[in-house]
Amino acid sequence: MSLGGSWATLPDHHILPDHHVSSETGAIFVHELERELFQEAFLARHEDDGVAPPITFQAHLQDHPDLPRWLRYIQRDPHQPGYLYGSPTATEVGTHAIEVLAYNRHTYETVAQLLVITVIPAPGGDPPYQGEFLVGNRNVEELLPVAAQDMFLQATAGVWERDDLRVINVTSSLDRGGRVPLPIEGRKEGVYVKVGSQGGFSPCLASATSPQSRLLCSLGQQPLASCYDTFAPHFAIRWCNLTLLQVWPSPTSPGLVWGSGVLEEEGDFQPPTEAPPQDLLPGYLVTLLVPLLVAALLCLLLGHLMCCRREGVQKRDLATSDIQLVHHTTIHGDTEELRHMATSRDVPRPLSTLPMFNVRTGQRINPMPSSSDGAHIPLLPQ
Repeated sequence: MSLGGSWATLPDHHILPDHHVSSETGAIFVHELERELFQEAFLARHEDDGVAPPITFQAHLQDHPDLPRWLRYIQRDPHQPGYLYGSPTATEVGTHAIEVLAYNRHTYETVAQLLVITVIPAPGGDPPYQGEFLVGNRNVEELLPVAAQDMFLQATAGVWERDDLRVINVTSSLDRGGRVPLPIEGRKEGVYVKVGSQGGFSPCLASATSPQSRLLCSLGQQPLASCYDTFAPHFAIRWCNLTLLQVWPSPTSPGLVWGSGVLEEEGDFQPPTEAPPQDLLPGYLVTLLVPLLVAALLCLLLGHLMCCRREGVQKRDLATSDIQLVHHTTIHGDTEELRHMATSRDVPRPLSTLPMFNVRTGQRINPMPSSSDGAHIPLLPQ
């Protein structure tokens, strides 16, 4: 494909028709990649064993290597379906083309499909009251199906006391910096579920986020609850992580108005005028002379410290006491006198310092090699 080929020319490859879906801003978007749909499109099917092959999905934005920033993909196991989910905002309004590629892990066949997502603005805008719950006993793919979301909204309505609730976003706690759970049965990664409503928060939710409840959470205790927990036993809510937000619609500034690109009748195109020539000499002089001036000042300062700040022998002698000067002069004179006496004495050189000296006979042998073999000349008389 990198050399200019297309999916249609690849062997063992099939392309499904484009699939168009729509989504609104301020609401969760979930698209399930059904394994059965792609399994039926594989060219080679093993119907004799009756075992569904493992399928792995890959998704990316058309002509781009990754998904849009608001869209995520998850597939826990090759034998489970994959999900594309996310919460688009007002900046993502438009059409997004997602290329989905399914791999058959047994036969290495591939099936491609183009998913076209149309994001439209919500009629009523984003809900002004939003609450984010942390569900500790669920994984993110367990709360993406519609049935699981409806069950969660029904439990949320019991503590919020509202009927116009809707799921805004579903995020795994791993994407928020959470730790990967231990490989123990029953351990889940945790899911953040954001729910929105047009009405205010109930006293139950307000008490769960009160300063008294936050103090109990800091002490490792459960916060105060003024109502019955309707989430149990299906959803284990971490009430210390409850977040309540009140979002007000921000005023939108008018955007740019694009014209047709065609000049009106009898209209002339006015190109931008040329920039006046600039005088670069002052800038050049500043760039060149300022470093030279700083270097010259540093040289003068260094010369003053090294040459003009020296004490000198005379100043040092004036700062020294007379008794120390007398001692120094006496020691110096005695040393010179001893050196003069050592050079003028006429004492024969010790025989032990002469080369090849025999301590018994006093015989001296020329250390210079002779024509004969000096190794056979005895030092001691026979």
